[in-house]
Amino acid sequence: MIVDHWPLLGLRVRTDRLELRLPTQEELADLADLAVRGIHRPDERPFLTPWTDLPPRELGRKVVQWQWQTRGQWTPQEWTLQLTVFEHDRPVGVQQMHGRNFAVLREVRSASWLGLEHQGRGIGREMRAAMLHLAFADLDAEHAVTESFTDNPAPLAISRGLGYRPDGISRDAVQGEVRVSQRLRLTRQDWLATDRLPVTVEGLDACRELFGLGPTGQP
Repeated sequence: MIVDHWPLLGLRVRTDRLELRLPTQEELADLADLAVRGIHRPDERPFLTPWTDLPPRELGRKVVQWQWQTRGQWTPQEWTLQLTVFEHDRPVGVQQMHGRNFAVLREVRSASWLGLEHQGRGIGREMRAAMLHLAFADLDAEHAVTESFTDNPAPLAISRGLGYRPDGISRDAVQGEVRVSQRLRLTRQDWLATDRLPVTVEGLDACRELFGLGPTGQP
């Protein structure tokens, strides 16, 4: 079975209403369709790389290619986990977690997007909370970092609500303009001090080697 060769296909992260996992090929097509229908309002530019400006056909293809690319380039030294977020078995967005030299640094970096039609219902916070549980409770991370443009209040509010603290700023040139991002950092200590959602994780033991880790109970 393919899961024997790529055990990440068996990884499941669940909250009361969401399931985060890798999509099947047909579900990946549904995810691409979701992105084409819209991730943000036309007057917003929430991403450093303006990939949502692509024409619909190219945008859908980009979503599919990025899923394939992150799987194909995965190594225990550097990996990007692109978890599709499902509600009632329908994809609603993506929660990404990236690690570089994770076995040493114990630090993950997150990014995400949520279909416009599913925003405003607390899903963004819940899917990030699920990812943080995977990182801290199951992969023994020590730090989680993220960043958002300072004029993009929704993800900044999610980060603050989950216990992240300011960690400096970044300045980038985007389409001929300066865009300022707020970096944020969540430590294991601060995560443990927050009120956390119930989260269950299934299928991780078979994946630990892919994250550069030993069996459960070992570093």
